[in-house]
Amino acid sequence: MELVSVPSRRRHLLDGAYAILLYGLAILVGYAVLAPNRLRLPSVVAVISPQKPLVTAVAPATNEPAKHSEPTTGTTDTPSSREARLAPEPTATPAPPPRILLPKTAAPSAEAPAVVPRIEAPPALAPAPGDTRPWPTPVQGRIVDESRQPLANASVVGDGIEVLTGPDGSFALEHLSPGSRLLVKMPGYAKVTIEPTPRPLEIALRPQAVKAAYLTYFGINDRRIRGRVLDLIERTELNALVIDVKGDRGWILYPTQVPLALEVGAQGPATMRDFDHLMIDLKARGVYTIARIVTFKDNVLATGRPDLAVTDGRTGKSWVDRENLAWVDPFREEVWAYNIAIAKEAVRHGFDEVQFDYVRFPTDGKLGAARYSRPNNKDTRLPAIAGFLEHARRQLGPTGAFVAADIFGYTAFNENDTDIGQRIEELAPRLDYICPMVYPSGYHLGIPGFRNPVTHPYEVVRESVRLIRERSGHAVARVRPWLQDFRDYAFDRRVFGVSQVQAQVRGADEAGSAGWMLWNPRNDYTGAALKPKGGLAASSRATPSLAD
Repeated sequence: MELVSVPSRRRHLLDGAYAILLYGLAILVGYAVLAPNRLRLPSVVAVISPQKPLVTAVAPATNEPAKHSEPTTGTTDTPSSREARLAPEPTATPAPPPRILLPKTAAPSAEAPAVVPRIEAPPALAPAPGDTRPWPTPVQGRIVDESRQPLANASVVGDGIEVLTGPDGSFALEHLSPGSRLLVKMPGYAKVTIEPTPRPLEIALRPQAVKAAYLTYFGINDRRIRGRVLDLIERTELNALVIDVKGDRGWILYPTQVPLALEVGAQGPATMRDFDHLMIDLKARGVYTIARIVTFKDNVLATGRPDLAVTDGRTGKSWVDRENLAWVDPFREEVWAYNIAIAKEAVRHGFDEVQFDYVRFPTDGKLGAARYSRPNNKDTRLPAIAGFLEHARRQLGPTGAFVAADIFGYTAFNENDTDIGQRIEELAPRLDYICPMVYPSGYHLGIPGFRNPVTHPYEVVRESVRLIRERSGHAVARVRPWLQDFRDYAFDRRVFGVSQVQAQVRGADEAGSAGWMLWNPRNDYTGAALKPKGGLAASSRATPSLAD
């Protein structure tokens, strides 16, 4: 055995200590770069090329395009498959802000519905610094339309409390803080915000048709794509944007403060650090903003919290669809709370509306292997989806935001829940806007009377919207459909151009829709199909007037 001197041994110990220190620093640097949320450090922002996104959508096994995905890098212009292959069972222009009329008397109705519990007031309705103007106690008034007919079940929001008007359009709020603002809203009408006034109110709402284009998680980050769509809004009848706040992969668009989102790493590769500046610009342009939140298809949450995921009965791991993306369990109320927390954060950023997508059970992949926390059948799916939307509406209504949900077009024709938990009669009472995806290509087995829907875009959209309105009954929810502005993928791969887009718009309008939204997965829209803006921009931004 070789004997080592004391100095030599000390030198070896020091060398070993230095090596351990360097190894530890390397680990810390690795975490800081690859997983900053583990160290509570700000995420590293990837630079997005304006030519192509960082992630390409994974194509499903069939010829059906991948649903509602980010734009792809190839030359294809097919959409994501927002419609499942499910067959049916046999069987306006933007308006100026409203006038505010102050009548001599306005008494609240004794039949007014109950008050919704208090929610944190949105910043837009909070008192301005130094504003101490008082409201009367109680605050009362009446909501009417332009012809001064009463609007029942309109929402009046103040101090984080929402009340609904009675049959005669009247409302009463027991107390409002000095300087706070009152917001009035009803689906199909433009919102109006009221400053403190000592007198009873009669508020006349003006109809509003929201006409939107969609920007993906990556598209909103791309200045070229974003500028192209904003230019269309400036030049044409478009007046709104649907923006991916939480997209198909579960990534959140802007720096989030939702604890569970930070825990599971939902801050994606294209986090938009200057998002609030963008919202200020959109508001200055008069753009109505809709936050799209993909709900139960959430690969990030399912991976980070496997206890909340749909599990694969064969492996015990997270179940995945054809895109190899995991879903979370629609029965789990913690999943509900997560998505509602993200929605509330979006409203605080200034969104006018929250639109939940993938608010359903899966439709592709090995469905027989999917395991949930409760039995998945016709008796359990509807209560799960309707329960989530009802909870979301009660939480988000007092923030001043509208609540919408994207649904399959075939739900207009199917009497059951289409095996996904969506049935018009159960969803309509829990929403402000019903947003069916009435793409002619989505009706791959046709609809009654039209075997090849892509040759009849007007008739398909008109009949779908008409049936959904009819089945909505007396609910205040309005129908605002998604329209196809992309090449057909189910029949003959025809281009959907000016005539096809205009036919769909005409079908939606004639069926009584409250506007429409254009879908194109590359955010490349057919501007020639849209009416020019003309004098709409000036009138839509007119200042409300007060009259005795």
